[in-house]
Amino acid sequence: MNNKRILYIGNNLTKKTKYNSTLIVLTNLLRKEGVSVIVSSDKINKLLRLLDMCFSLIRNRKKIDYVLIDTFSAINFYYALVISQLSRLFNIKYIPILHGGNLPDRLNRNEFFSDLIFNYSYKNVAPSNYLKSAFEEKGYQVIFIPNIVEIENYNFKLRESLEPKLFWVRAFKEIYNPTLAIKVLSILKKEYPKAILCMVGPFVDNSYQKCLELVSDLKLEDSVEFTGVLLKEDWHKKSTDFDIFINTTNFDNTPVSVMEGMALGLPIISTNAGGMPYLIENEVEGLLVEKDNAMKMSIEIINVLKGNYPKMSEIAREKVEGFSWELVKNKWFKILK
Repeated sequence: MNNKRILYIGNNLTKKTKYNSTLIVLTNLLRKEGVSVIVSSDKINKLLRLLDMCFSLIRNRKKIDYVLIDTFSAINFYYALVISQLSRLFNIKYIPILHGGNLPDRLNRNEFFSDLIFNYSYKNVAPSNYLKSAFEEKGYQVIFIPNIVEIENYNFKLRESLEPKLFWVRAFKEIYNPTLAIKVLSILKKEYPKAILCMVGPFVDNSYQKCLELVSDLKLEDSVEFTGVLLKEDWHKKSTDFDIFINTTNFDNTPVSVMEGMALGLPIISTNAGGMPYLIENEVEGLLVEKDNAMKMSIEIINVLKGNYPKMSEIAREKVEGFSWELVKNKWFKILK
């Protein structure tokens, strides 16, 4: 691997957002294995970011062996489209890395562009069997390589006595349905008046304002904490004061934040959106409920608090230990040969 040279195309915004993305994790691990990795782009403006990605590819076209492309379902889909076609023009092997629970819908809406990207790639990599299955149904060849959890950095806390202290980690975006967490808390407080909720993540759209308004309407100001973005080590430390991790999303793949919660020993209660049933076996590694159902999520939280699933967090930890770099890296080495 020491002689391999890679251009990694994605949103390299960690320094600005404090969010340690999968791009940064994979890049750092590949570099430790002796791989030369160039990353683009760190531009905030979306047009400038796309131009920077294109210039990075053109500038390094004779120096690189592969282009890795983080591929999402929204505007970033078009970044992947442009970069993939430039890679074809320069006869460079490119590998889309599939992210985002709404990518299957994108395949249906943009069949022509999807074919241009995924039919001509060197490999397509899916971090979940959910996306792998969805892409294979459309006739694309896909390799499953899970997102990496650097398990040695996660201290497992066995919570022998659980309290109604809820922890939520995600961007405040409509697709992640953050207001559901507040509705759940409101229901839970009827049986557990001292229940609290901590919500960690960047404020991306007006869903944060909706959360504030809902907190005010339900008079939960003393029970909800919004931290904004926290460095990974900071939210890991904060999580030790909480006992249940909730994931409220309407669209999902295999979210790293949920995997991290599993690694830290937090019992997971999530919607069954997208790839969640592929990540968590219901009633074994976590609990899954239908989307946007505050009552059902509240009931499952109460079941956990009453000790109905005593081994769930330990089983979940064992699951994510299988996503360590030592177990995953050979999958990358096999395609980056």
